[in-house]
Amino acid sequence: MSPRRVEYLGEPTLAQVMRRPSWILALLLALGIAVAFAALAQWQAGIAVQSQQQEQVDTESERSLASVTSFEQGVTDAGAGVVVRLGGRFVVDDFSVVAPRENGGATGAWVVGNVVTDGPDAEPGAHLAVAVGWAATVADAERAADALAAEQAAADAREITGRYMPPEGPRVPDADEDPLTLRAMSPAALANIWSAVDGPVYSGYLVLHDDSGSAPLLDAAGLAPIDSVAPLPADAVNWLNVFYALEWLVFGGFAIFFWYRLARDAWEKEHEMLLLEAEADA
Repeated sequence: MSPRRVEYLGEPTLAQVMRRPSWILALLLALGIAVAFAALAQWQAGIAVQSQQQEQVDTESERSLASVTSFEQGVTDAGAGVVVRLGGRFVVDDFSVVAPRENGGATGAWVVGNVVTDGPDAEPGAHLAVAVGWAATVADAERAADALAAEQAAADAREITGRYMPPEGPRVPDADEDPLTLRAMSPAALANIWSAVDGPVYSGYLVLHDDSGSAPLLDAAGLAPIDSVAPLPADAVNWLNVFYALEWLVFGGFAIFFWYRLARDAWEKEHEMLLLEAEADA
């Protein structure tokens, strides 16, 4: 059994001890410390949001591909999902199909191509994987790829825009499928099946936008534009700073509790001294 808690009766009460000038001054000091800790908590909470907001990247303002990335580097956080422009021409022998792909909630396939880029908006002579358009079935996508391969105008130099995306990890085809079946947008895997790669290959790929540079290709092949969705913003809260803010609040609460504990100890000690004096007088 735990020892019985001693009850202290009579004066001074705990409230009377706490109202003494010395303990009121101690309380004011504890409150000042608590307010300082609360201010630090508010500051930490503020920068937890502000620092993340400052790091948000504007992905919707069109810029040149060369200003976003280069073929030597992978797709960075600052470059992923950015709308870019560039000049180049499609290699008509390199259209292929990637499936399955969703577009507007429906499952189908993409027709993808190989663009040899031109300067100054991109590295001259580099290769960029481009998702051209979407078809409802793999068979429709294959027919569209054949139509584009037969369309000599596809090889004409043109200005195109689109959203630059990071590569997807390669996926192994099923055992009963053609080993060359493409299930992911992996520029490295695509480069292995392109007819001729005589220059560097960008690590990311482009989702082609439906504009004056690409509309004739989409119309000729009967393809639908691919949904180009802006990436979701990063989490607007830095949870490490939130943790620090909570720590400061705990410290502030502890300052008040520490004052209370000291005042109670003084009150208990005073009653113990009174009991000892009473026993000595008995």
